Amino acid sequence: MPLITAPVVTPPDTGGGGTPVPLPEIGFATATYTDPTGTVWRLTDDQAGYFTLADGVSGLGAAPYDLTTDAQPRGGARLRHAQPQPRAIVWPLYVYGSTHVEFVQRWRALASAFTRTLRLNPDGTRTPGVLEIARPDGSSRRIKVYYQEGFEGQGKQGTGIASDSAVITLWCEDPYWVDPVTVTVHRETGTLSDFFVPYPTVSSSQVLGSTTVTNPGDVEVWPVWTITGPASLITFTNNDTGESFTVDPNATEIGHGNLLAGEQVTISTDPPTVRYQDGSNWVGALNWPAAALWGLAPGSNAVTFQLDGSGPGSAVDLTFNPRYETA
Repeated sequence: MPLITAPVVTPPDTGGGGTPVPLPEIGFATATYTDPTGTVWRLTDDQAGYFTLADGVSGLGAAPYDLTTDAQPRGGARLRHAQPQPRAIVWPLYVYGSTHVEFVQRWRALASAFTRTLRLNPDGTRTPGVLEIARPDGSSRRIKVYYQEGFEGQGKQGTGIASDSAVITLWCEDPYWVDPVTVTVHRETGTLSDFFVPYPTVSSSQVLGSTTVTNPGDVEVWPVWTITGPASLITFTNNDTGESFTVDPNATEIGHGNLLAGEQVTISTDPPTVRYQDGSNWVGALNWPAAALWGLAPGSNAVTFQLDGSGPGSAVDLTFNPRYETA
């Protein structure tokens, strides 16, 4: 791969993609692209040797949906199901150099940075790039992208010598934007004491039991749960939907016994996995087939965290990243 100037490959950490520019559908923002190697490309910094042609940007608004409808006997139709579809983002880039050689180096490096998302890893998977849109207030949203087409240049007379532009299409298997700041909800066993001694007491909202978890995003999220012992049986219930799942560390498929103080098990709801702290597979500890690894709807969710056999140190940590319709 040709060597390129430092401002292109390893740009200084400026905390964004340059000066905010007006982008269609979302207003003033900066943009960066992180390729599968972890290299960050500042897409709205015109001093980097390339920059975004904002007038041609599209696909940053609400996710596309495929609607399933049923015809009605008196005319019209009734919506039966709405299925979110993969998103396509069009992103025009103008690339330039002070010499032909510098321009070609930058052009090739950028093309490789985007098309690298299509290369197979040794395990047969592909690593997406990450497009991030940052607002002047410091907030940002990200989306995973794969290169689809468009890095061919304009093919017009005079282009391809010291400058050219490419209209790139990026394909997103998940159409929703994600807040990079993780939301963490912590609940633990409260101090065990007699209600009347030395005087009437009430429980903190941070203890295990019935509580409310708020999802500030636009769409459902699928959290990760980490349970810290001691506990003999773990049940999480979504009181709004009635869905629940139970993890039994005494299940015969596991053969572990009660979670002891400090021992941890982690449950991922998407994709569904259950792992003990040493990495061993505990999916057999779930109460199949009744187990429903439920998500959190937008807004407030009434839930119950129940740890049988809990004691000092028993805790639940729930983490998720809010998801949004638009950048």
